Amino acid sequence: MSTKVTPEFTRNLPKAELHVHIEGTLTPELRFKLAKRNGIDTGYSSIDEMKKMYNYNSLSSFLDVYYAAMDVLQTEQDFYDLAMAYLHRAVKNNVRHVEIFFDPQAHTTRGIKFSTVINGLYRATVDARALNIDARLIMCFLRDLPRDSAQQTLNEALKYKDKIIGIGLDSDEHNNPPMKFYNQFTTASANGFHLTAHADPDQKDSIEHIRQLLEIICVDRVDHGTNIVEDPDLVELAAKRKIGFTSCPLSNTFLNADMKGKEVLELLNKGVKISIHSDDPAYFGGYIADNYYAIAQKYNLTKEQIVTLACNSFEASWISEEQKALYLKEVKDYVAQN
Repeated sequence: MSTKVTPEFTRNLPKAELHVHIEGTLTPELRFKLAKRNGIDTGYSSIDEMKKMYNYNSLSSFLDVYYAAMDVLQTEQDFYDLAMAYLHRAVKNNVRHVEIFFDPQAHTTRGIKFSTVINGLYRATVDARALNIDARLIMCFLRDLPRDSAQQTLNEALKYKDKIIGIGLDSDEHNNPPMKFYNQFTTASANGFHLTAHADPDQKDSIEHIRQLLEIICVDRVDHGTNIVEDPDLVELAAKRKIGFTSCPLSNTFLNADMKGKEVLELLNKGVKISIHSDDPAYFGGYIADNYYAIAQKYNLTKEQIVTLACNSFEASWISEEQKALYLKEVKDYVAQN
C-alpha cells in the first residue's frame, strides 16, 4: 500500500456514514426544484441567487437558512427525492452503509404529518438497495423544543418501529442538556431503539453533558463529542465500552479552524471508536469523502489512520456482526489493492 492519501483513495474507500442530517443534504438546486413543483415562493429568482444565501458567520445565521429551506419539503415524494438525491451522492463516495438522521419536529411544527416524512424517507431506504447501499433511519428530537414535543414525537415513532433504527438528539444544546430527555431515551431504549445524541464542540457544560450520555443515559454513540478529551476518565470509559464517536471536520471548521483534528487523533490513538462523517454536506461544502480528505491533508494522516477511521465507522454502526464482517472485508480487500 502506498503511503500518500489522495482524494481518489478517500472517495473509493468503503465506509459507513453515521452522522448525516437528511435536511442538511438539501442543495440549492433541489430546493429550487421542489419550490417550483410545490408553488412556493422562496424569494429567490435563481439558483445562483439562492446559493449566495448559503453563507453564514454564526450558528444562529446558519440555522436561519437551514430551517427556512425546509419549507419546500411538503409531500412524501419530496422527502423521497431528498433522500434519493443524497443516496446517489453517497454511492459516489462508496458509502456502503448509512444511518440517516431526520428531524420530524422541524416538519410537524409547520403542519407536515409525521407519516409523510417517515414514509417518503423510508421508501428511499428501500430503493437504495438497488444502488447497492444499505440505508437506515435515525429519528432525532430537537432539544430546544419542549420535552412534551419530544414525547409526542416518540409516540409517533413507536408506530413505525420497523422503519427506524435509533433515536438521536440534536439542535441548540445551550440550556438543553441530555437529561432533559431522560424519560424519552429510557422509553426508546425499552422499545428496542439504539440511542445516540449530539454533544456539539465547545458547548457550555460540554463535559457534564457527555458524562450524562455515557454514565446515565448510556447511549450507544455520541455525535461530535470530541471535548471528551478534557476528561481522561471519560475517554477511558468510552474506549472500554466501545462507544462510537462521529466527527465532521468540514462543519467543525465553522466553529473552529482546526476542525477538531487534534482531538480526533488523540481519541484514535487511545482506542476510541471515532469516525469521520459529513453532517450537513449541502451547507458545509463537502460530502463524506471530502471530509476524510480534508482532515487527512490538514493533519498529514497516514493511509493506515484513514483506514482505521473507516473501519471504526462500520464497527460503531448498528448492524449485525455478520454485516460488519462483510464490510470490513471490503475495506481489507480495497487496501490490499491500493
